[in-house]
Amino acid sequence: MIPVFDGHNDFLQRMVAAGPGRDRLWLEGDGSGHLDLPRMKAGGFAGGFFAIWTPSPPGPDDALAAMLKKNPPFALPLPAEVPPAEALPHALAQAGQLMAMERTGTLAICKTAAEIRAAMAQDRIAAILHVEGAEPIPDLDALHVWHAMGLRSLGPVWSRPTRYAHGVPFAFPSSPDTGPGLTDAGKDLVRECNRLRIMLDLSHLNEKGFDDVARLSDAPLVASHSCAHAVAPSSRNLTDRQLRVIAESRGLVGLNFAVGFLHPEGRRDPMHGFEIMLRHLDHLLEFLGEDGVALGSDFDGADMPVDLADASALPNLLQAMQEHGYGRDLVEKIAWRNWLDLLERSWGA
Repeated sequence: MIPVFDGHNDFLQRMVAAGPGRDRLWLEGDGSGHLDLPRMKAGGFAGGFFAIWTPSPPGPDDALAAMLKKNPPFALPLPAEVPPAEALPHALAQAGQLMAMERTGTLAICKTAAEIRAAMAQDRIAAILHVEGAEPIPDLDALHVWHAMGLRSLGPVWSRPTRYAHGVPFAFPSSPDTGPGLTDAGKDLVRECNRLRIMLDLSHLNEKGFDDVARLSDAPLVASHSCAHAVAPSSRNLTDRQLRVIAESRGLVGLNFAVGFLHPEGRRDPMHGFEIMLRHLDHLLEFLGEDGVALGSDFDGADMPVDLADASALPNLLQAMQEHGYGRDLVEKIAWRNWLDLLERSWGA
């Protein structure tokens, strides 16, 4: 079985919600969601980026927003910024869950590419601690604290503003050019992440912020879970110009499996087969080459295609790639080798 190293999942929120049943959820599964250890093993899921994310407070228009997302076109306003004091307890709870998973002996929190390779060789899930939206990081001192805790990947924003940058709103059809660039604090954050060799994740960042990171960063540019705007014109997807900029940096894009970002009309209806996913992969390969495309599922954070319902179905996608004409070497690059190569170049071996 070809292993898969994945660019993004939101499983830690389910661990927090499980309370005292968290170990059972991880080790045995309960049939819900997309991830647990048995389904990862069944599908060859060898590791990936485990996201720490703070939800926006519930609002009176949440049900309307959910309905609009299912009926494009739509354009939702950005949620309000979440204060660091509110974000930090959420973030620490999720970090604690990842550390609890490590204590079971089935998972390793990895800080180097060598540690990822070692975990994979030992048949342990290789996990990267990733913060999606820098709300729990109010300043550069806090960034150093998180780095000491194991943080090796950071997305300055989710789809809302932070003190560092602006995320894209959920909108279809829409350009990602939706607001201002990085703040002065955001520019300092990019420079300090470069010094600490924390990978910067550009998924969810608006276009002006993307361009600011591209000008400032000396690391390969990465969008961990995004799709091609030319195939599906969602605000969350990357334009051809952005793909060229990523390619020039020898960076990488992980294909998002979320139906709403894949579908050319932005619909969230059940998606059967892999034809649309392969269209996105073909387009990404055209601009990024065989070394610049990977996978970024968004498992446990989005609606999945019918034939990729959870991690156990990952071999279906890899088989579809081979039937589409991708050779085994290219499938292995997309499935796991490109992520490890990118991390070696970003973090050092």
